[in-house]
Amino acid sequence: AMDYERNKALLLELQRAAGTGNDRCADCGDPGKAAPPGPASQRTAAGRPWGSAGRCSSRCRSAAVSAPLAPLAHLTVNYFVFQFMRNHGNLWAKAKFEAKVPPYYYIPKSRDCMVLRQQWIRAKYERGEFLDTQVCQDPCSAGSREGCLWKLGKGRRQFQKRQFLLSAREGVMKYYSKESKGPKAVISIETLNAMFQVEKIGHSHGLQITYITDGQTRNLFVYHESGKEIVDWFNAIRAARYHYLRTTFPNVPEPELIPRITRNFAKEGYMEKTGPKQKEAFKVRWFCLDSQERNLIYFKNPLDAFAQGQVFIGRRDEGYEVRDDLPQKVWVKKKKPVITLVTPVREFVFICENERKQKEWMEALNRVITQL
Repeated sequence: AMDYERNKALLLELQRAAGTGNDRCADCGDPGKAAPPGPASQRTAAGRPWGSAGRCSSRCRSAAVSAPLAPLAHLTVNYFVFQFMRNHGNLWAKAKFEAKVPPYYYIPKSRDCMVLRQQWIRAKYERGEFLDTQVCQDPCSAGSREGCLWKLGKGRRQFQKRQFLLSAREGVMKYYSKESKGPKAVISIETLNAMFQVEKIGHSHGLQITYITDGQTRNLFVYHESGKEIVDWFNAIRAARYHYLRTTFPNVPEPELIPRITRNFAKEGYMEKTGPKQKEAFKVRWFCLDSQERNLIYFKNPLDAFAQGQVFIGRRDEGYEVRDDLPQKVWVKKKKPVITLVTPVREFVFICENERKQKEWMEALNRVITQL
């Protein structure tokens, strides 16, 4: 018990040590979440930092499967170990293990899915992919990849193995079915996007790929059995996108370019909508808010390949507005919260399941209307 309390006190001192970066998670950067004593996911014998002083108390710890875990408070923290840990904090760890992270590589945050955080930790500590001794692949090479992914088939019935080919040099992504001689689709990297959708797809490695074809949003839902493989695909798509953006917009500063490589939807969920006459019956639809492209996209079902439609959301000074009441002459039978999205062309009326969802949607839509 005395050793436990002593070690705990030492570790708390390490966490609070100025200039170490130990007050933030070593892997996702979240402040104020480190809670020693906790798992030592890196071993000093391998030249790794102890890192426990600044790893998130639950999410990043559970992702740290790359090394044997042991509660540090139960270890004997002698003077030499303590001095090593004090002199090699999280800032030292980041400088060593993140020395050569490519600009296109996605660094996960605490809210990201497990496979992204897990592979980030493994890439850093297990595989040493970003050590100073590594040679960085150029985006054009990193954005070229070929292999099989499980793709959700027509009718959302089952996943089928499909061959995918990504070429940053050609600026396209293609996929093939077993029986097809040519590609089933040739996707321009210009409109290509990818995001992890674990819950929606129902697989811990589920990835949603979106692109525009004939002016319409198209979805591909894919996964791979290997966590490393699906994250490698995701970062290959990001490398290809980065190569496209860097060559198309050479004068745009890098900090402005990085957020445009790939994006997640700002919000998703069910609402009910009516037609343009506002007299049609309300129908349940799945909505996705793409804040970067300023589009509210809607589907009949969450896993549909094609969108039923989309609404462009401009700025407030262009005549766009969100209200929590109905337009004149519109009557709703259901006593549920409503949203009216006002555009210069027409007013779109939506019904929400409850007041909490109404508030969330209104806040998300207003963020798009107020963004420049």
